[in-house]
Parts: sequence; C-alpha cells; structure tokens
Amino acid sequence: MPIFPNSPTRVQPYLGYRSATHLRLSARALRQKASTFDASSRLASLRTMLEQFASHESEGIAVTLILRCGNGDVLVQSEQITDAEGFVHFDLALESDLSASDETSWEVVELQWVNSDGPQTTEARVLVPGRNARLGVISDIDDTIMESGITGGLDNVARNWERVLAQMPDQRITVPGAGDFYSQISGGPVGEPGGQQPARFAASHNPFFYVSSSPWNLFSYLITFMRGNSLPIGPIALRDWGLNKDTFGHESHGSHKRDAIAAILDSYPDMKFAMIGDDTQGDLPAFAHAVKTHPQQVAAIFLRTASQDAFSSEERAARDTIKAANVPLWIGDTYATGGDFLAKIGLAGDHEAQHIVELVEHPGGTGAQPA
Repeated sequence: MPIFPNSPTRVQPYLGYRSATHLRLSARALRQKASTFDASSRLASLRTMLEQFASHESEGIAVTLILRCGNGDVLVQSEQITDAEGFVHFDLALESDLSASDETSWEVVELQWVNSDGPQTTEARVLVPGRNARLGVISDIDDTIMESGITGGLDNVARNWERVLAQMPDQRITVPGAGDFYSQISGGPVGEPGGQQPARFAASHNPFFYVSSSPWNLFSYLITFMRGNSLPIGPIALRDWGLNKDTFGHESHGSHKRDAIAAILDSYPDMKFAMIGDDTQGDLPAFAHAVKTHPQQVAAIFLRTASQDAFSSEERAARDTIKAANVPLWIGDTYATGGDFLAKIGLAGDHEAQHIVELVEHPGGTGAQPA
C-alpha cells in the first residue's frame, strides 16, 4: 500500500543517452517524495527504501521533454503520456544533427508536467559520448559489481528482499576488485568543457552503460551505491517487474538485456564496446547475441564467475560463438586477473588509446585468455 497515496504527482527522471541523431530517456510519474538515502539517518533511509516498493504510479500524465541549446532556444520537444505503471519512454529521432563535444559529458534536459500544485519542471541528465571516446562499456550490475541474487530463483529473491530492505546502499559491498577494474577501463573522469563538472554527475572518458534485470524501483538505490563506491555513473536499463511470464523469469532477463544492449549499439554504430557481466543472469548468451548482430562493435567480453555451477548448453554455445568471432574473452572469478587481461588486449586506461585503435582495426589480432 502506498505510504503517500495522495502526494502530488512528481516525475522521477532516469538517466538517458543520446547520439548526434537519437535520444533515449525514461521517466516515471509517482505520488511519493523524492528518494534520499541519508547515511546519518538509518530510519529515514529505511523508510525511503520501503517507499520504493510502495509507490503509487500515475497513469495518463502528459510529460514533455525539452532540450535547449546554449541560448535557451528549444532544439527538441516531445510529449509522452504515462502508461498504467507510470512510465514514459522517450525514443526520439533528432531532426537536427546534434554533434558531441570532444569529451564525454552529461547534458541537461527539462521534463515538464502538471500536478495538483500546478505546472512542474525537473531536470534530467542525458549522457553524450565525446568524440574522443574510442570505447564504450556495457556492464551488468547484479553479481557483477554488487552481489545481489535478486533475479535468481525464488530462494534468492526472498533472501535478497531482506538484504535490500535491511541494508542501505552504503552498507552493500562491491564485488572485490571491481573498483580498480572499472577505473582502468573507464579511462578516468572528465569535466565539462569550459568548467568543472559536479562530482554528482561526473562522466568517465569512456562512456558507461548499465543493463540490469533489477526493477526500476531500485534506480535511486543503485545510483547511490555506485556513487558511494566511486564507480562510473551511466544510464541504467532496468525492468518493470510484473508477476507474469513476460517480466518474471529467466527468459525475460535474457530478452530484456538483448534488447537494451541492441538499443545502445544501434545508437553508436561507429563505437566499439567492452561488455562486462557474470554467469548468473544469462549475460554470456546476451553478449554472444550482440556479437552475432553487431559483429564489428564488440571489442572484448569479460565474464565474472559468481556461481559454482557448470555452464549450461546455452552458455557453452554462446562462448563458442564469441570465440569463433575472434572477440577477446575473459572468464574468471577475480577482477585482478581481469585487469591483467585488460592491459594485455590494450583496454587498460586512456594511455592505451593506440592499442584500442589497433584492436578496432584488427579485431582478430589479439589473443584472449583461455576461457
């Protein structure tokens, strides 16, 4: 039952991304207060966590997205109506070719709507990969950077509800070695052209995108966890959870990830991507699907082994597909060896830019660690 069922409707913007010709951004209309996880007040943080899953969605709300240029003129304007779960998904082809700056950065767009208090406006952030970014990163979250279990079997789901509700983001532990590994592959943070970028929205040189089977209700929780552990911030493709076969179950995890990855790759056809995941959520088959559908865009694949189970027949077939395409593949249980593999194939930080160029031009020329 919603804790604040009669609160004025607010719009929760998620993190979007755009290219020169396309913009994607999702948001949700909710009757609840904004999420704040305050480490100094455990009771307030717990209440915030409970509110994530006791939200009251607002259907039929007109939400307008506006992107302005530097002088305030409107470059892009689009209106969407929230669905039964309160979501709007802007998927816009840009009429004007909007170029990027040299460095990866965050742009601000406006979201406007009307509630019982009158006209409302909030800011949303959209990631724009820079012209100097030679590599993008697509990463899973659950059991890749943070032990989760939330999308596993029923026992794991029940266990993780207790973990999520009892542990705040600052109490969750990053997968050992993930911080250093992600720092290496990110190429380091960059600032906004002409000034300092707020740490709250600092971008990494190599743009990061996250694809997870966790529910949208955990968006603020996950962002707080990433910030608290100095992990690169990027758009997160989460799922609308419902108790039906389309949204609950193993197959839905795979289709969600395949579709989200394809949307990112389609947005940046000239960019290579490293993909990072684990062996608990169908990541390897999803990555293999990307190799088959976008063979020139996958620079390397990193798979952390988080379970003790042997690969399924689907995972073995996926591994063979990746190897046959000569895509560098690392499979291991510690990011320490993953960092060594990063350096070996030339993806360890911005100083390895020339090696990245060589990998792009000769994708089969670098051997991978046996997997």
